[in-house]
Amino acid sequence: MIHVGIVGCGRIADLHAPGYARNRAARIYAVCDKDRALAERRRIEWGAEKAYTDFREMLADRNVDAVEILTPQKLHEPMVLAAAQARKHVALQKPMTIDLQSARRMIEAMRKSGKVFRITDNYLFYPPIVKLKHLLDEGHLGVPTNLRIKLISGGSGGWEVPASAWEWRMQERMEGRGMQTFDHGHHLFATALFLLGKVHSVHAWIDSLDGVVDSPAVIHWKYADKTCYGVCEYAHAEDLHIPSKYYANDEWFELTGTKGIAQIHRCTGNVRMGPPITVFRSDGWGEFEVEGDWGEGFLGATENFVAAMLGEAKPQLSGEDAYEVLRLSLAIQKSSRLRREVFLDEMDAAHPTFTWLSHRVRIEAQRHQRAEAGREWRSSLFGNSSGDAKQAIALTRELVARFDKNKAPGWSATIGLVLLADGGEQETRLGVVVKGGVAQVVEGGLPQDAVLTLFVPAGTWAAILLKKKRVETAYLQGTIKLEGRAEEAMKLRAAFGL
Repeated sequence: MIHVGIVGCGRIADLHAPGYARNRAARIYAVCDKDRALAERRRIEWGAEKAYTDFREMLADRNVDAVEILTPQKLHEPMVLAAAQARKHVALQKPMTIDLQSARRMIEAMRKSGKVFRITDNYLFYPPIVKLKHLLDEGHLGVPTNLRIKLISGGSGGWEVPASAWEWRMQERMEGRGMQTFDHGHHLFATALFLLGKVHSVHAWIDSLDGVVDSPAVIHWKYADKTCYGVCEYAHAEDLHIPSKYYANDEWFELTGTKGIAQIHRCTGNVRMGPPITVFRSDGWGEFEVEGDWGEGFLGATENFVAAMLGEAKPQLSGEDAYEVLRLSLAIQKSSRLRREVFLDEMDAAHPTFTWLSHRVRIEAQRHQRAEAGREWRSSLFGNSSGDAKQAIALTRELVARFDKNKAPGWSATIGLVLLADGGEQETRLGVVVKGGVAQVVEGGLPQDAVLTLFVPAGTWAAILLKKKRVETAYLQGTIKLEGRAEEAMKLRAAFGL
């Protein structure tokens, strides 16, 4: 039996304790809170054996195997370092700490201890989000391209939050870490990374209507190593009541891929009813009746922590994973302050300004390359192809080698081709005959039975066969004229790869 000590017995502890009550491999053995009366009340409520007001006294208890730390952010590092020294497993409330240097010290200390270190984020175990991850990994949505997240916080609703909880959150806000975009933001950003991987860069606007709540805010980011983008919107509605069993807010998620769209309709609250997750694909909407109670995520998080201590699962989030979430969170705050795009690798670079400049130089170089490519494309689009005219007849003779009967099954037709005088070459008339799955070029004039005739300058035709110009482009420019059954042109294009 694993003996766990809960450190910090405030409001959020109500959601962490039930996971141990239903787990046969672990139990709450001790509690710790600076408020002695609260600690004793929790001890009785949870059936624990010991109640402490001093964290180090709890760590000295040899019967304590692990600690779950539920204290304010800036208290995390000294507690984790002390737990590492005492060789206790640690589950740490999100966000893991307040800066990256602190995070690295914690990760290293826990690595040396050889004990499990994980940061608790219940969203990664919330059943609709877990279901969305499975749908994504199994390819049901195709290649992901966009992720949208929306947070709405209200002026009332949910359970009562003690004044002491707001007090420390206000202190964090005064120190530059927003209650919404940093503290609660960890849930949303951890989910964004959980679903789609690391982020390359971010741009954020964080504002406030009352000088207290860091909302409204809009944050968008580019994922690393893929053409995929995310956006997160924060809205605070002071006069709005949010129906909720928990906090007075709710969230929605929408992920779009090349094969479909998935929507999670509620999270913390119950603004929207009905199935918690739906998916739209080519055959219409589908529903998934997974558990939609936000508290389920805490039960799953506890189960993962216990399994990790038993060696049966990997901890989620690991210290390294949580470091990436923290790096993203801090980059978002920095972007809003500086009013510019922030690249994540500048956050822990030895020379951040140089790293930022390197990215800007690379972006400008890519922009220049795209501009050059655009000029070349426009040149091929509108430029003169007369220089290729001398190759037109020879390339047409070679065209039969490109014929693929599988691209136009059962097709039989005779196509006339008039190569108009161009680039010093005289007008030439010939034909292409397709019959019985075989193609041949007929020279010496237009075939009498041609069902379609193309009139095209010799140089343009050569450029098409050389893949310098698209046949559609030439047609839109008016350099190709058609007479006869135009629908045969599509089969001609497919069968010969034009």
